[in-house]
Amino acid sequence: MKFLKVGRVAIISRGRYAGKKVVIVQPQDNGSKKHPFPHAIVAGIDRYPLHVTRRMSKGRQTKRSKVKPFIKVVNYNHIMPTRYTLELEGLKGVVTNDTFTEVSQREEAKKTVKKALEER
Repeated sequence: MKFLKVGRVAIISRGRYAGKKVVIVQPQDNGSKKHPFPHAIVAGIDRYPLHVTRRMSKGRQTKRSKVKPFIKVVNYNHIMPTRYTLELEGLKGVVTNDTFTEVSQREEAKKTVKKALEER
C-alpha cells in the first residue's frame, strides 16, 4: 500500500499490543517466505513514560522517564495508519527480517529502538 511507508505512525488494532502506537520500520507489500501476507515490521512503545514533576528527585525522574519498546511483525489488516510520520534515523538497517531469528539479535534491536525513542 502506498501510504504505509517507513516512518508512518500507526496504531495496532488486535492482539497483545492493541491500542499501542507504532512506527513502521519496514513495509512488505508482497509478503515474504516466512510471512506470506502483506505485513510490516514495526517498532512501538509497550510502556509509556510516566508523569514527572519538579518536586521529584532526579533519580525518580529518570526512572519514570524510561520507555519499554517492542518489535513486531504485523499484518496490514491489524494496523490503522495515522496522519503522522516520525523520522528515526537510528532505526534504519537495525530492524530487518533477520532480527527475529535469534533472541540476542532481537534484544540488541530493542536496545537501539529504546535509545532512538528516548531521544525523541
